[in-house]
Formats: sequence, C-alpha cells, structure tokens
Amino acid sequence: MEKKITLACAQCGSRNYSTPSSKDQQAERLEVKKFCKSCNAHTVHRETK
Repeated sequence: MEKKITLACAQCGSRNYSTPSSKDQQAERLEVKKFCKSCNAHTVHRETK
C-alpha cells in the first residue's frame, strides 16, 4: 500500500509538495531538489513526518 508523504523546503520550511511512497522501499527520508515558490529558487525538499 502506498503512503502519501509531504515534502518541505530545507531553507524556509514551507510544505509545497506531496507524493505517494511505499514504506517498504525506503530506509531513510526522501530528498528531492524542487522549485520553492517562497524562496523563488530550486532547493532541496525533504520528507516530513
């Protein structure tokens, strides 16, 4: 079963993106470089709880 996770900007902390993820596949938190509207730049977004 897929779980919905939220991605937050590492710079400003705003939660901009959500994506489906399987719990079985990951041992660590997801990190993706995406565009942040608040920072107006491409920054690292990390999985939140």
